[in-house]
Amino acid sequence: MTGIETLSNALAERFGPRWIAKEAQRAQFMTAEGHHAPVLPDLVVRPESAAEVQALMTAANAARVPVVPHGVGTSLEGNAAAVAGAVLVDLSAMNRVIEIASADLLCVVEPGVTREQLNVELRASGLFFPIDPGANATLGGMIATRASGTNAVRYGTMRENVLALKVVLPDGTLVRTGSRARKSAAGYDLTHLFTGSEGTLGLVVEATLRLHGIPEAVLAGAWPFATLDGAVETVIAAIQSGIPVARIELLDPVAIRACNAYAGLALPEQPMLFVELHGSPAGVAEQRAMLAALGEGFGGGALEMAADANAQRRLWRARHAALPAARAMVAGAVVWSTDICVPISQLAPAVANARAAIDAAGLLAPILGHVGDGNYHVFFVLRPDDAEGWARARAVNEAMIDFALSVGGTCTGEHGIGLGKRAALLREHGPDAVALMRRLKQAIDPHALMNPGKIFI
Repeated sequence: MTGIETLSNALAERFGPRWIAKEAQRAQFMTAEGHHAPVLPDLVVRPESAAEVQALMTAANAARVPVVPHGVGTSLEGNAAAVAGAVLVDLSAMNRVIEIASADLLCVVEPGVTREQLNVELRASGLFFPIDPGANATLGGMIATRASGTNAVRYGTMRENVLALKVVLPDGTLVRTGSRARKSAAGYDLTHLFTGSEGTLGLVVEATLRLHGIPEAVLAGAWPFATLDGAVETVIAAIQSGIPVARIELLDPVAIRACNAYAGLALPEQPMLFVELHGSPAGVAEQRAMLAALGEGFGGGALEMAADANAQRRLWRARHAALPAARAMVAGAVVWSTDICVPISQLAPAVANARAAIDAAGLLAPILGHVGDGNYHVFFVLRPDDAEGWARARAVNEAMIDFALSVGGTCTGEHGIGLGKRAALLREHGPDAVALMRRLKQAIDPHALMNPGKIFI
């Protein structure tokens, strides 16, 4: 009897229709935003409570069946991809907002709550959760990859906004990490060990998250530049000057062309910054004036910004649709989205080198990203059967990583390691640090059941 059969005999009756064994239903979990080859999961289970997750993990541990956590499939490096011989645990049904503690500026949620769902439920409280990776990802998935996004320059990443967790370990034990306090010096920081662990150490079943006040005034607009270098230098100057921008996103002319066609915009096909400012009416007006003065020296055009919420939503919907917009540029194309993060002082040469390498390789690849914190993305638009094009894209990606590491940056600012950047992790941290990570995993997951094959080669 296989481990999957043993697990089914133990738990199938308890889960009923949420124990998914039919191939047609399992096949629905093969799709993801990433470019990695899909794998049909051997079994899919959809728990609805922490107690069910504990029962599942206890039985999986006894049967030595690996487990892969899954949210809504928006990860880009194969972080939640199914693995042969494993059970895929779909946590999307654990989607309750358990508590909104307005006085403490925090909330408690289950892992299947999406960021958009949370912000709808928060609206009446005057608070919001700012981490916005673009996709309507689950918060559990965002914790797993230590996600970032368009608001990170002002509000930080998941790392700064996760206060406490409840995690089910590989043997079914439920542990609590962190607290509702804003700081603690009590023992090892287990909260941030699990945040960014990509489901390789345990399954998050509850999270306490930091909230922020909805700003009194918001201005947003698209800002054209004569050159890509000028747009990037403006970002660097703005950050170094301490202007508290909420969002500042870079789109190169190729990205603008894609967004215009996909979202029905009519922006000039030139380097563009999408900018959003938060604060009081007087504060955002002052920030806008300071930004405009900085940009003028770097070839910036008119900084036209709107307070109209509908216009702002149209702008950010277009930015968030950049991945499908890139995919639509070539019929039948696949998009390989990669991300790099460098110290802000090195952003201009990093983007310039990437653009030059892309053009020299004859590739179609928009550049865009959350450049306010040094993070940029390249969307390689490739035909699935173009082996030569894929090889050239891999060479460009490796060169981007090499440059980032040479200036003290990282191979990924927010997508995580998953399947796609395991070799880059070793290059970035070296064998001794990666060996330490392996020892931590082995101590918590001695039978290597949690999301096998991810992070480590």
